[in-house]
Amino acid sequence: MKFKTITAAVLVAGMGVTAVFAQQEGTHEAREALMKKVGGSAGVMTAIAKGEKPYDAEVVKAALTTISETAKVFPDQFKPGTETGDKAASPKIWENMEDFKARAAKLSTDAEKILAQLPADAAGVGGALKTLGANCGGCHENYRIKTD
Repeated sequence: MKFKTITAAVLVAGMGVTAVFAQQEGTHEAREALMKKVGGSAGVMTAIAKGEKPYDAEVVKAALTTISETAKVFPDQFKPGTETGDKAASPKIWENMEDFKARAAKLSTDAEKILAQLPADAAGVGGALKTLGANCGGCHENYRIKTD
């Protein structure tokens, strides 16, 4: 059972890495691959918080680490000259890059703080998700264009 847990944690941590490197930086596909890493990690934590999956500290650690590390590199995908070709990325990103970077840094910092005081159970994971979700939601509200 422990081997499966460790395997799941490694998969969450590495999810999408090859997809990101296979894509050219600054493209919608590269940005989307990074967001899928965050979404996958949040999904694992959500399943634990809802009781759909048992609490596993190693899985939670891997998910939080993935969120933190991904948030650190995400703004690098929005360099000058990459403003076109991505219908989901608002021009506001490039107009207010400092705020965009600050929001990503806050997500990373919050994930690291939660990691340092790792939630001990599903309820704690749920609380962590509220903090992280507020970060994600605020950035999406300001900088993402819904393409549905």
